[in-house]
Amino acid sequence: MKKIQLILLFVFSFIIGSFAQGIVKEKQVIKSAILKRDVHYTIYLPSDYYTSERAYPVTYLLHGHGDADDGWIQFGEVNRLADDATKMGKIPPMIIVTPEGFGSFYINAADGSFNYEDFFIKELIPHIEKTFKVKAEKRFRGISGLSMGGYGSLLYALKYPHLFAAAAPLSAAIWTPDQIKEMSKSQFDGYFINSIGKNLTGAERLTPTWLANSPLGIIEKKSKEELSAVKYWIDCGDDDFLTIGNAQLHIALTNKNVPHEFRMRDGAHNWTYWRTGIIDALAFIGDSFHQK
Repeated sequence: MKKIQLILLFVFSFIIGSFAQGIVKEKQVIKSAILKRDVHYTIYLPSDYYTSERAYPVTYLLHGHGDADDGWIQFGEVNRLADDATKMGKIPPMIIVTPEGFGSFYINAADGSFNYEDFFIKELIPHIEKTFKVKAEKRFRGISGLSMGGYGSLLYALKYPHLFAAAAPLSAAIWTPDQIKEMSKSQFDGYFINSIGKNLTGAERLTPTWLANSPLGIIEKKSKEELSAVKYWIDCGDDDFLTIGNAQLHIALTNKNVPHEFRMRDGAHNWTYWRTGIIDALAFIGDSFHQK
């Protein structure tokens, strides 16, 4: 009888585990003193979050230009993908935070009117670590994102290597200086008018703000030892309009002998590509959470 009960308990536990789903909380609010406004974020919690006494590693997952904090859930289906990957043991249980980034490119505006970077580092991360059961250490903190968010995740890892163990930018919005100078006015203004400046053309666009936030420029100035403080996973489609910038990023890191993973898969700048790449990115970040 006892043997039968144990078998039934095992089967029941297996069934429950197979259908366990992570918890998604959309449109959470942090009142930002720096931005002088409420900022939304969506958070994914592992399925056992409320029944476990453990704390979890965290990955900040940044959305692209024109999207919002719930984009990774609604279009990227990251909650479903993370559920499946966690059950299969491909990624460890982790908290995933997707904050509203507006059109900020996740940097401080040149005129100081919207200092998103300060908000992220000084307010958002402390808020998440105070509010949720998070392992508040560099080795348990990762960052990823797509397009504008890929740029933001890469930039934060380069600027704040003491905060992040790994970064996995997807289709990162990286342009060379020549590409910035040659970019059409409508495209440049659409992306950067609120962060870099207005009525800029040609070399005028390479302002101190742009230069201070250029991943390629930062990599050029840092040593191999400084750059190697974070593990990097770079992924961009071969039909993406950002292919050149991402290839240059790979070359720049290679020239510095910085260990990193570079993937150029078949695909373009769309959700199909990001949905098929996000779990590999999270698995790379998750591997950095493990003890070697």
